[in-house]
Amino acid sequence: MDGQTLATGGAAASRPSPTRRPEPLLRHVIGGILRRARLAQGRTLVDVSTAARVSTAYLSEVERGRKEASSEVLAAVCAALGIRLVDLVARTGEELRPVGPVLVLSSAGARPSARAALAARHRGARSGPAASARVARHRSLAAA
Repeated sequence: MDGQTLATGGAAASRPSPTRRPEPLLRHVIGGILRRARLAQGRTLVDVSTAARVSTAYLSEVERGRKEASSEVLAAVCAALGIRLVDLVARTGEELRPVGPVLVLSSAGARPSARAALAARHRGARSGPAASARVARHRSLAAA
């Protein structure tokens, strides 16, 4: 499946490639990390939810990846577990990091890079007789 097909949003965009498994949802990864941290400490859902000031049912939904927790809730749960939010985010990144090659989701590879496009636009803004005279003057001064 090429990047162009995915970028256009066609029917093929919703089907995972048969050679690659789909990436997990962020909420599933975060929930799993929080649950493993809680269980490693030997703590109950009630204990952590009380310390974080969130309902036990909601914390359970977050841990199972059924609810997308806000940053405030994540910070409160992390504090209740005695872990830093930045460590939760870092661990999430590690688990989401692809093992194989990265799939390009757009046709950006076929287009000039953003830097090349900006340079071309910048050159275009400097075209015309006045720009040509400036370039010629600069070249003559550089040669002297």
